[in-house]
Amino acid sequence: MKFTKFDIYFGLLLAAASIIVPLLNPGEATIQLLTLAAIWAIFAVGFDFVFGSLGMVSFGHATFLGVGGYAVALATQKYGLPFYGGAVMAIAVGAVFALLFSFFALRVSGIFFALVTLALSQLIFILADSKLRGFTGGSDGISGVERPSFIGIDFYDPVAYYWFVLGVYALVMLVVISLRSSPFGRVIAAIRDNETRADQLGFNINRYKQITFVISGALSGLAGALLASLLMYMNPQMLHWTTSGDVIIMTLLGGSGTLWGATVGVIVFEFLKEWLSSWTEYWYGVLGVVFILVTIFFPRGIVGELEKAFATYQKNRRGGVQ
Repeated sequence: MKFTKFDIYFGLLLAAASIIVPLLNPGEATIQLLTLAAIWAIFAVGFDFVFGSLGMVSFGHATFLGVGGYAVALATQKYGLPFYGGAVMAIAVGAVFALLFSFFALRVSGIFFALVTLALSQLIFILADSKLRGFTGGSDGISGVERPSFIGIDFYDPVAYYWFVLGVYALVMLVVISLRSSPFGRVIAAIRDNETRADQLGFNINRYKQITFVISGALSGLAGALLASLLMYMNPQMLHWTTSGDVIIMTLLGGSGTLWGATVGVIVFEFLKEWLSSWTEYWYGVLGVVFILVTIFFPRGIVGELEKAFATYQKNRRGGVQ
């Protein structure tokens, strides 16, 4: 993936906003919403690593988010491990489930890939909700999920936990940027653009897809751990296919395949949801209309269209100078 001046400028703008807004003392509710958006952004960035980089639509990512949440909940509540141990388990479990899903889903492609991931995801949801309720707590869930501790910092304070999550998000973005700009990233971009040609060049297509899917699952598992810790609660609803649907909408809103699209899509989705739900109980339907309008008038997504406009401006400016 080639990074542009737009990526740098937009990244600096996001970084400045994420640092300045909490310093304005916006209130606990706003801080909670910002923290939630940062966690969902980690999930969306992980999802877009498959969706945007390879063009593969997965309806199974709710599973990786959910098992990550359960990993940290069970680790801290039932086995007495610290949050960090639970977070490592969440990353590992998310990766393992992604690997298991890939054995079945990568045998097919296109809509069939999406349907296989959906079926597997719903199977895990049913097991967690009913068959394994003695382990997962069923619909009652697991409460009292712990937050991290570090040199006496109180992460039960909303602002402190926000800075913690923001730091994790920054690390995740560094990892994703490094991967996308590496030879590995260039290969998966080539697979997305022309799978047949990449195969003829000698690349093991399925192996690259599988590795990408596993990395995506690991990042989703980390997001699940942070989400369960934020809510201090975990239940099977996080595993439901609608969670996967939400992250697809978020990514398309912001601009799939762009560096900052997933993050912007999450911010727009979460703040629209918060605002619309205060006006009407049918907020999801209104949000659906917004999504349809964005896909019609901004087919590249919000960031994608802004990137296109910036490139046009730069081109015209160079033409004017000449």
